[in-house]
Amino acid sequence: MKRFQYIRANELKPACIEGSSKGAAFIGGGTNLIDLMKFEIETPIKLVDITQLELKQIQSTPEGGLRIGALVTNSDLAANPTVIANYPVLSRAILAGASGQLRNKATTGGNFLQRTRCFYFYQTDSACNKREPGTGCPAIDGENRELAILGTSEHCIAQHPSDMAVAMRLLDATLETQKADGTTRSIEIKDFYQLPGDTPHIETVLEPGELITHVVLPPPIKGMHTYDKVRDRASYAFALVSCAAVIDVDVEGTLSTVRLAFGGIGSQPWRNEAVEASLEGSKGSVPDIVKAANILLKEAQGHGKNDFKIALTRRLLKQIIERALAAKDA
Repeated sequence: MKRFQYIRANELKPACIEGSSKGAAFIGGGTNLIDLMKFEIETPIKLVDITQLELKQIQSTPEGGLRIGALVTNSDLAANPTVIANYPVLSRAILAGASGQLRNKATTGGNFLQRTRCFYFYQTDSACNKREPGTGCPAIDGENRELAILGTSEHCIAQHPSDMAVAMRLLDATLETQKADGTTRSIEIKDFYQLPGDTPHIETVLEPGELITHVVLPPPIKGMHTYDKVRDRASYAFALVSCAAVIDVDVEGTLSTVRLAFGGIGSQPWRNEAVEASLEGSKGSVPDIVKAANILLKEAQGHGKNDFKIALTRRLLKQIIERALAAKDA
């Protein structure tokens, strides 16, 4: 690990000013950043510790939603009674990720900013456009079993690793931020991440020194909340394919509400509203599910070892829809 300057911030604006300087990075829980620094994948010359900022509250909003401080730990968010009661898909997604020890340290804001777990990104003697722009993407013809099949480019096929962010995408979360000049903005999660294109090293729309301060959830969605995660091990493993879902079935057995967001298959938490629209108003028959899966996977592209994700995603979607229909009949 290379030498760095350490600054503990006690106020928000000074923290953003310090974080806007060249080579600076914010640190909260540090569960991803410290590993990246150890491997010298990220080499900040200044760490701005934000753990003393007043960003640890979970509050109800006048609109009936929830406002979550960026420093709320994953464990506290998953265990919050309001989250469990009104946003159980979020609680379940968080509990499906990492280990208890990591969730005790990892923060809500930091979870959005996790870096990919692509083998070549972590292999510093290998080329990687995300780590070193312009060097190439050996994953395309190499070890790509865990990598993305949607939202990729000829320059990068890395997948986004977060479980929490998948549920947040489903719930239409909005991220509140502050910049070094004191200005703030609200960014809808659908606009927060950037596709790799020819600049895979630019992952979000955040500017230097811009800090996530809160995450705002709209009022809860009625329906069955589930989070399914297919992985190689029962715990402490990243998703091969995951799906956050909210599905409601009316008394006639029609899918009246369908919300779906996927993890493991995209370069970012993946949601396609056209898939939901194709299922809403249907009976969730096999042809209905096949049609929805075809929409979802229309532009999916495997690269050999991750081809199986296409079929696996189809099966997972079928399982979720059929479970929701069965639960309504039970």
